[in-house]
Amino acid sequence: MTRRRWIADEVSGSRAVLLGSHADHLAHVLRARIGQEFDIATAENVRNGRIVSITDGRVEFELGEVVPTAAISRLTLMLSIFKFDRMEWAIEKCVELGAARIVPVVAQRTEVHLATAALKRVERWQRIARQASEQSRRASLPEISPPIKLNEAVSVATGIRIVLAESEEDMSLKQVLRTQGPAGEATLAFGPEGGWTEPELQLFLGAGWIAASLGNTILRAETAAIAATVIALAELH
Repeated sequence: MTRRRWIADEVSGSRAVLLGSHADHLAHVLRARIGQEFDIATAENVRNGRIVSITDGRVEFELGEVVPTAAISRLTLMLSIFKFDRMEWAIEKCVELGAARIVPVVAQRTEVHLATAALKRVERWQRIARQASEQSRRASLPEISPPIKLNEAVSVATGIRIVLAESEEDMSLKQVLRTQGPAGEATLAFGPEGGWTEPELQLFLGAGWIAASLGNTILRAETAAIAATVIALAELH
């Protein structure tokens, strides 16, 4: 039977700890007991962990052998901020699929009240990402960055840089990834509801990004992010 995986809050030598609500969920909701074994992800690897102590807000494990894990993807998603309930759903699903980093971006058509409130949502997004990582048995946490403006986002991206654009008619995302070769690392940028403005697209292209399409249909922002993540990870692997 596949063991459930937890991402440690603290690691010291051969001991790892879950803290706060993270620990309480394991102790009280899942009714964990001393001696039970789980996979524990640390910053270096995943190891077998046996519970040795349970107290309020704290579960401590003794770490054992290393558990083999698959290679970590190097896919970054730059998501222009959109309605929070749908954005949270996109973050959860893209993390489950294997995105390594998610960067919220303030674009020209990002609603002002969402851009203003986004900074206060980062901690919640990180919590959602942790839960999705443990659900999907990832070996490490993805990075959920604080929101940045588009001008900065364009310049900090790494790997193959692809901007998804409804106006692109010649190149699909799959074609771009295949023609660029097995770089192993990619950054995908997604516009807000209403899409990118023409000046924004020109900003991307002028900085060396490649425009790509997800097809002839118009997708919601969260659908586009999930579909593109599946395509990109299949090609990058």
